[in-house]
Amino acid sequence: MAVDALDAKILRLLLEQPRTSVREYARVLGVARGTVQARLDRMERDGVITAYGPRLSPTALGHPVLAFVHIEVTQGHLEEVADALAEVPQIIEAFSTTGGGDLLTRVVARDAAHLEDVIQRLISLPGVVRTRTEVALRERVAHRMLPLVETVGGAAGKPGTG
Repeated sequence: MAVDALDAKILRLLLEQPRTSVREYARVLGVARGTVQARLDRMERDGVITAYGPRLSPTALGHPVLAFVHIEVTQGHLEEVADALAEVPQIIEAFSTTGGGDLLTRVVARDAAHLEDVIQRLISLPGVVRTRTEVALRERVAHRMLPLVETVGGAAGKPGTG
């Protein structure tokens, strides 16, 4: 599914002004409300738009420590370990990877002692061979999608242009 220039403009608005109405997006873009809604529906159906909702701050929720934990798994136990990881609330993301481990998790904690407790919980899971932890010191580039949207929509530019 290709994202064209109008799709990219809609996505840009959605990212920059997520609480704005479809009617307002249509007005800004100079297209019919039905066109914007149909495009949004298609992009949801095609998996371009995967979720709506606020991005929450783990720090504001009392978990200012961020670590990346690489987990090596006993061969044949990846699915059961992944299922067990889903039960640990401090794991906010987990990915299967190549390289030095089988899984890479993004873990948040209240402090260093709490991080150690979480890691000990991970080590005790059946199928986990070892872990390697890297603590993040400071976020340098926040999660973002807008620069990517601007590259895939052709030279879409800002809403109302091009």
